[in-house]
Amino acid sequence: MLKATGIQKAYSDLSILKGVDLTVASGEVISIVGSSGAGKTTLLQILGTLDRPDKGELLIDGINPFTLSSKGLADFRNKSIGFIFQFHQLLPEFTALENAMLPALIGGKSKKEAEERAQHLFQKLNIGHRTTHKPSELSGGEQQRVGIARAVVHRPPILLADEPTGNLDPDLSREIMSLFLQFSQLGVTVLIATHDLELVESMPARRLQLQDGRIRAE
Repeated sequence: MLKATGIQKAYSDLSILKGVDLTVASGEVISIVGSSGAGKTTLLQILGTLDRPDKGELLIDGINPFTLSSKGLADFRNKSIGFIFQFHQLLPEFTALENAMLPALIGGKSKKEAEERAQHLFQKLNIGHRTTHKPSELSGGEQQRVGIARAVVHRPPILLADEPTGNLDPDLSREIMSLFLQFSQLGVTVLIATHDLELVESMPARRLQLQDGRIRAE
């Protein structure tokens, strides 16, 4: 489903990724751990096509997304990838439900279907009572759950999560991880960048460590 070869990325004179090689099968769950500043977020942004590598190749289901036009890349990203951001990135002018519906609407789903999908996810994530609230009216944990609903509402085959449980209590964190495992059983490929080693160790997932700009298996 996903293959990265020799991925390199630097910002000015600071080299972040120094040749990352990664192969992920369809339906696999991968946890990527590493110290703060190791480049976990940078790697996820490249795998999610939100940023381009300086060198190396990325193939998603056999396609190199960076060879596509700007519109082609945007369409590809919408159909193929769901992204859970560390800091939510919700649009402040929209309600929680409207934020969650957006990827499905952009992907061409009707408003009715997009709303039904989002409502279903809100119930599953225990925020069904917060549909009409704006992001500023939600707690950090509630905002994160809205972000999770938004990431999967269009049913992408790949889900990338950057510190998805950072603002959640332990019980809800376990529930979210259980939800990710359910997605994987449906064939969704899940990559999670996290510093929560206790949670990672409790998951049936392949664990990789990002260290000195490269990935090594644990």
